[in-house]
Amino acid sequence: MTTLTLPADLAFPVIDGHNDLPWECRVARGSSVEGVDDTALTLHTDLPKLRAGGVVGQFWSVFVETTEPDPVRATLQQIDLVHRMVARYPESLALARTASDVVRAVEQGRVASLLGAEGGHSIGDDLAVLLTFARLGVRYMTLTHNDDTPWADSATGSRPHGGLTDRGREVVAEMERLGVLVDLSHVSPDTMRDALDVATAPVVFSHSSTVGVADHPRNVPDDVLRRLPDVGGVVMVTFVPQFVSRRYADWLAADVARAEGEPGEAAPPVTVADVADHVEHARHLAGAAHVGLGGDYDGTPTLPDDLRDVSRYPVLADELRSRGWGPADLRALAGGNVLRVLAATDERFAAN
Repeated sequence: MTTLTLPADLAFPVIDGHNDLPWECRVARGSSVEGVDDTALTLHTDLPKLRAGGVVGQFWSVFVETTEPDPVRATLQQIDLVHRMVARYPESLALARTASDVVRAVEQGRVASLLGAEGGHSIGDDLAVLLTFARLGVRYMTLTHNDDTPWADSATGSRPHGGLTDRGREVVAEMERLGVLVDLSHVSPDTMRDALDVATAPVVFSHSSTVGVADHPRNVPDDVLRRLPDVGGVVMVTFVPQFVSRRYADWLAADVARAEGEPGEAAPPVTVADVADHVEHARHLAGAAHVGLGGDYDGTPTLPDDLRDVSRYPVLADELRSRGWGPADLRALAGGNVLRVLAATDERFAAN
């Protein structure tokens, strides 16, 4: 495997693991990709903000709801939306399938645009669909979203399987054969452990934080973080307030349960320092080579104010510098680690 690096003049070149702009375009804009180059766009993400944030690579989520009656068709529409967005803004975006594509796009001054499917329901329990998605450029798939699949338990589902079923192991094996990264965000801890037991390639968490800092079902337990180096994996820390702060999660649960019209308490603050705590906890347990960033912009209604949109990644870099992080670890966190994971699986993916 050839070692690939991002240009040395970039201090914090972000390759983010998960952005839901395609979903926002679908539900709020009639699947239009017009105007995403306008900084006045009232979303977390637009092309000027990406440039301001130092984002050089982005995994665009091609998510559809688990309740979607035809998830395969809908996911294909989302894949098409990303392809259309890249074609509409060729001066700013470049479709990327491999680590080499990412480096080439960055050298051209364009944001490398990768695709990630969010939820195993997207393939309709059909491995031929998985292959088709791979041929269209999908580089990872989360095994579940918020609900269990027939073959894997979700973090927030009823967990009927106790982790992965034999069919789930078959799906994982086929993903690895195709070079589609096994994404363990959204899955239950037992599903994480079962996937690691059979993994022969690096896994990722495209947008998850850590149980050790904030005990939430969507976060990664310490024992799983310790196992990531065994497979060369990366946990990409997310900025979603209820995953970052237990106090915020408790407040949110109480707010949802409160009777309509009843006054409630103000939300507890969540800041870049809280996110940095997760990054440092993950580095402590998994090592500096196994941590990345997956903000989940446009996939959550609220964010820490100082990380309020994709232009704000430098704020996190400054926070970590203040804690003693050096240039090499910052570059690895921002994008170098996930670039390594892509490169490790590129040969399999390119064979599709």
